[in-house]
Amino acid sequence: MINADPLTEIIIIERLGLSLVAGAILGFERASRHQVAGVRTHILICLGATLLMLLSIWLPQEFTPAGEGDPGRIAAQVVSGIGFLGAGAMIRLGNNVRGLTTAASLWLIAALGLAIGAGMYIAAAAVEIMTLVTLIFLGDLEKRLFPSERNKLLEIHYKHDANPDTGAALEIIKNFGIHSQSIDVNQGVGKGKGTRLRFLVSIPNSTDISKLARALKAAGEVVRVEIKEKY
Repeated sequence: MINADPLTEIIIIERLGLSLVAGAILGFERASRHQVAGVRTHILICLGATLLMLLSIWLPQEFTPAGEGDPGRIAAQVVSGIGFLGAGAMIRLGNNVRGLTTAASLWLIAALGLAIGAGMYIAAAAVEIMTLVTLIFLGDLEKRLFPSERNKLLEIHYKHDANPDTGAALEIIKNFGIHSQSIDVNQGVGKGKGTRLRFLVSIPNSTDISKLARALKAAGEVVRVEIKEKY
């Protein structure tokens, strides 16, 4: 039995508009950090979840006697169905996975859409604020609390006919006090179709990057050494 007031066109448009704004806010935050799921993705997910929640409420009110029905049936499928989008936002690098925060934000924005569709405005606004605080301020706080190391991608590019000595590269990296979390080996990379070793590493702030690059190049047949931001 559904006791909520009947949905009107004004209420429907109002909730969809709020959903668009909520999705855009979190989407801009993710896009500012160059994540794979940005403004459009978050808006579409939030709007879709809101529309499905509205549909869950409207169908029993419109087509069943006395509004009997389960308004959570369609909404429940959103919770499980959003998982495939979250999986698409995650990137596997060796034994590590990146993009978990963005995947979690997609799951959360779907929940926000459902809450807005159900008319839970205060709860949705509170969660939106809490999420922004978590994504923006706690991220900066983590960097301040744990400033000693930076997680980076260390890429070593070899000549096309070179046979990379992974053990030697790892030894040099360890000698510089760098902790390697995983390693990928890719062949036929770049214009020269050479081999690339890519390490996910934690680099202390005191590390002399130029000296590290020279040591790696001296190990043999290294074309260039690059250090990039992690995914």
